Amino acid sequence: MNMNVTKWLRVYYNKITESIAFYPALIAIGFLLLSWGMLEIDFSEWGKELKSGLSWLSLKDASTARSIISTVAGALISLTVFSFSMVMIVLNQAASQMSNRVLTSMIENRFQQMVLGFYIGTIVYALFLLSTIRDVASGIYVPALSIYLLIFLTVIDIFLFIYFLDYVTQTVKYETVIDRVRKQTLHTMKNKFEQVKEEKLGWDKLPYVEIKSEESDYFQNFNEKKLLKIASKENLHISFLYKQATFLVKGMVFIRVYSKERIEEECLQEISSAVDFYSGQPIDKNADYGFRQLAEIAIKALSPGINDPGTAVIALNSLSNILSFKLYCNLPEIRKDDENIGRIHIPASSFQEMFERCIYPIWNYGKNDEYIQYELLHIIEQLKLTDFKNQYAGVFAKLMIKIENHIQAELDKS
Repeated sequence: MNMNVTKWLRVYYNKITESIAFYPALIAIGFLLLSWGMLEIDFSEWGKELKSGLSWLSLKDASTARSIISTVAGALISLTVFSFSMVMIVLNQAASQMSNRVLTSMIENRFQQMVLGFYIGTIVYALFLLSTIRDVASGIYVPALSIYLLIFLTVIDIFLFIYFLDYVTQTVKYETVIDRVRKQTLHTMKNKFEQVKEEKLGWDKLPYVEIKSEESDYFQNFNEKKLLKIASKENLHISFLYKQATFLVKGMVFIRVYSKERIEEECLQEISSAVDFYSGQPIDKNADYGFRQLAEIAIKALSPGINDPGTAVIALNSLSNILSFKLYCNLPEIRKDDENIGRIHIPASSFQEMFERCIYPIWNYGKNDEYIQYELLHIIEQLKLTDFKNQYAGVFAKLMIKIENHIQAELDKS
């Protein structure tokens, strides 16, 4: 039971932190605490003396204070609704023109979330203030300091909105979305990839027990520290049969646990609970999603309904950038414990697999477009130069022959 709760918390923690509402909610709570702190200062002896000594800091009319707060709150609600509408329009356009999969990277945009959070936080601050105003003739019990801070925050909100307008117009550009996906993919690869090493399994001849998937969903990730700890303690070796981002049907065998000794059922349940299944394409968890999204954008741009080879070329250039990084770097397939003993094996996509999976569909969709033909030749030439070991010369030659033969066939027809 405890293992299932831990797994549930881990999965939903990832979903919550990737949500568009996560940072706005945190910021709103922060503003609520700020309003409470300001009211404490306002109604403290020091605050009352400060307002009594400085007449310009005093708001003696409670109705005026209420009018200021109500006006600010109403205006900011309108501003927030308009800003959210702009974000929704941008997301809708990106989904229809490029790919639904890029929405995740756009929703996770921290600046958008911070701006929306600042708007919502100021509204929360204003509404909380509104409930504390008292009709006292001296004006000491009107939270003047808090109201002046609210006015200052409103001015900041106005300038944020002006910048937000410019930011959203830049965000909707195809090259901006493509560049964001490229940078996120590169960041993930730089953090997780290592130089490709040829390592053989030393445990594939041992007796093993199979573990089946408990639900139908995408195999996204696993708790590496927990699995290494279990494997080291029980002297086990764990082999995943499928790569991350693979959709598995319930009841599918996807793990083999190797050991010379008998493996307890409780231990197998612990191993199963350390594996995460959920939908979505988080690039920060798996760089392969970035390759797929860029390929999808290029294919969508080449579709008859959109017919935008220029966007496809931008996506191709970004693909060539991340493919060149993957030439000799990859996810480590064997994970080792503190004693440098291999404990976990998980297959990873190779350069050839990603090249054929991403570039060939783009070629099939755009092979009749001269723009795509010559851009693909240019990209392959650059990748050939980057492949200084000539490890993938055959892969590049195969596609180049296809492209050149197709171009020649078109010239012969004309």
